[in-house]
Amino acid sequence: MADSWVPKLHSALTYKYYMVGNEKTPLLVIDNLISDADRLVTFCKENNNFNASDNFYPGLRMAAPKTYIHGVNRFLAELLENIFGLPQRNIAGGKALYSMVVTRADQLEIKQCLPHVDSYLSGDLACVHYLCGAQHGGTSLYRHRKTGYEKITSANIDHYRETVAKEGALELECKSYMYGSNNYFEQIASVDAQFNRMVIYPSNILHSGNIAPDFDFDPNPETGRLTLNSFIYSKRD
Repeated sequence: MADSWVPKLHSALTYKYYMVGNEKTPLLVIDNLISDADRLVTFCKENNNFNASDNFYPGLRMAAPKTYIHGVNRFLAELLENIFGLPQRNIAGGKALYSMVVTRADQLEIKQCLPHVDSYLSGDLACVHYLCGAQHGGTSLYRHRKTGYEKITSANIDHYRETVAKEGALELECKSYMYGSNNYFEQIASVDAQFNRMVIYPSNILHSGNIAPDFDFDPNPETGRLTLNSFIYSKRD
């Protein structure tokens, strides 16, 4: 499958959206997204050019076909505008990466044990397209209990970081992935993985993959936790 491949929406596509948390943040869940999603797995297997992530992600990443993110933006334009208030004319660009969680809990950096955000900027969106089954875990959104923050912005990031440090959330006796709620973070929404399901939410809401204590960290794209993680960037004023 070359980069000239253009994804097509599945004829049985369905979607639901929810307003979650105290901030009533939109969360969009789309099932049966792409008509030939198996080809995305095949492309990944045949190219298999994964590299260790150079950012926060606890695992391996590989570039997706260039046409994938453009197709998603175009086909989902109406939903992105109606649900997130992001019209296509305000989309500045995006990127899409195959992703596989392979970093074992004891090898995590401390900050990787907490929910995180992908951007502090309002308008940016994060998308997780599951190319695996429910046994590999979905995605959850969170609220920081002490501050009540659900979205982290340039205005509150300093206060958030200071509070997290002072309350001891970074002082872990045993490293683990975020899974459900704990003393510092409350889970406000959770979406199970399902093959060819996509979940979309603002990039600045606290979130984490649901990586269970018995997760097997399988690096095989055909049998492990394979996702396509996309980021849609909005134009700045």
